[in-house]
Amino acid sequence: MKVFAGTPTHMPMRDVPAHVQRVERMGYDGIKVPETVHNGFLTAMLAAEHSSRLEVVTSILLAFPRSPMITAISAWDVQAMSGGRFCLGLGTQVKGNIEGRYSTPWVAPVQRMREVIQSLRAIWHAFQNGTDLKYHGEHYNFTRLQPRFNPGPIEHPDIPLVIGAVGPAMCRLAGAECDGMITHPSNSMPRYLEQFTKPQIEEGAKRKGRDLAGFRFYMSNMFATGATAEEVAKERERQRYSLGFYFSTPPYWPTIELLGHGELGPRLRQMTREGKWGDLGTLISDEILDAIVPAATYDEIADVLREWYGDSAYGLGFPVPENPKHDKAVAKAVERLRG
Repeated sequence: MKVFAGTPTHMPMRDVPAHVQRVERMGYDGIKVPETVHNGFLTAMLAAEHSSRLEVVTSILLAFPRSPMITAISAWDVQAMSGGRFCLGLGTQVKGNIEGRYSTPWVAPVQRMREVIQSLRAIWHAFQNGTDLKYHGEHYNFTRLQPRFNPGPIEHPDIPLVIGAVGPAMCRLAGAECDGMITHPSNSMPRYLEQFTKPQIEEGAKRKGRDLAGFRFYMSNMFATGATAEEVAKERERQRYSLGFYFSTPPYWPTIELLGHGELGPRLRQMTREGKWGDLGTLISDEILDAIVPAATYDEIADVLREWYGDSAYGLGFPVPENPKHDKAVAKAVERLRG
């Protein structure tokens, strides 16, 4: 099992190099970079440049606002810079953000994502082999790549391509077309993964005649930890609010429905419409929190996470502590979790 750090959402870009170097010193296997307020490719490039062994994963990069050609070129550059340590993680985002935040038309996301994946591989093949570029789909058509615009071959051309998936159709797409999947915090609960997510991935692979050996599960798992019980309790309350926020969005409701609390979704959604963002956590009971968010101090959390996830994950997330005085304790937990 590999352990991945994250990059704080609002971290200034100038602070990324030092953060990445700190992550590497602490013994993490990789780092996941978001695309929330910064360009994910820029952050990934900094992470690749300022580390020597970390796997760098975009988690997740938005597929639809970009042409797949732009995505392909950028991923090619990061893969070359990293010496083969890059993994391209793509996601759809939700309709409201794609239309309202990015002014991009929203169409059936599963078929569109399928074509993004297929066209990326066609483009990369043309980059590496100098062959004609020919890809024809419903949403994307690529037929032109003059030698002047071809970046040419690189040492590690097989870029792992994974997608963020929650719903059954997107999970089937991951099984059919991808090297792995990035879970969402709302669907990283082991019980949900075993009963809903993995069967859909296996079904997608079966339909395509694929072998899932080596399929990568990157967990966006939630947990509460700290140096003391008081710190753990504080973090637990922060995660309570996070769950309230996540479950105000309908695509994430299946998890609470599985737990027998499907009525919470519409209530949380109504609270957001009323602007009651700060109160979302009040509807998340201890029962729900305990079912989704394991909690323990730094010296115990590795064993707890291993019990929860076993060997089912390619990589678990483990946040870097805000206070560097805890780095040694977290490094020990990371080492135990890897072992």
